[in-house]
Amino acid sequence: MEFDIIEVSEEYYASLSTAQRRLLITAQKNKNALVRKAEKDVANYRRKLFTNSVQTSTLLEQKTKAIYDELDYAVSVLKEQLINNININNSIVEELDYSDVGYVVDFTLSYTDRYVIVRNYYMAMPDPQERVELYLQDEVAKKYLGRYYESLYNVLLTYC
Repeated sequence: MEFDIIEVSEEYYASLSTAQRRLLITAQKNKNALVRKAEKDVANYRRKLFTNSVQTSTLLEQKTKAIYDELDYAVSVLKEQLINNININNSIVEELDYSDVGYVVDFTLSYTDRYVIVRNYYMAMPDPQERVELYLQDEVAKKYLGRYYESLYNVLLTYC
């Protein structure tokens, strides 16, 4: 896939984590969809003008400029969000050492998906008391689950 939402060298792409690559790919797909929609809107407007025999007016230029101005704005928002998300993801990855956790840590997943993954991991432990103790010591889960951390803690406590 060619990336033009931000400048991406091969070295930079290789240095990205899987989660950051997914963010980049998703943002590029969103940008491509916006570009296709803008092109389609211009073509539809051009057809309307031809059907009404006003193809020589400046309406097409004005409408095209308006559509592409809106596209530029939407792409700049996507770009800013992408850069922020990559930086946030990078700082979280650097802060946490999750190589020894027994569940998948993927910050591109939704919080509900993360919750299910962590819950399934802890529910697979046979001893309810040990499960809660290990969960309380899990610093990765605190950052990974965010506001869902407390909810899962309450669920695990119900089994004690």
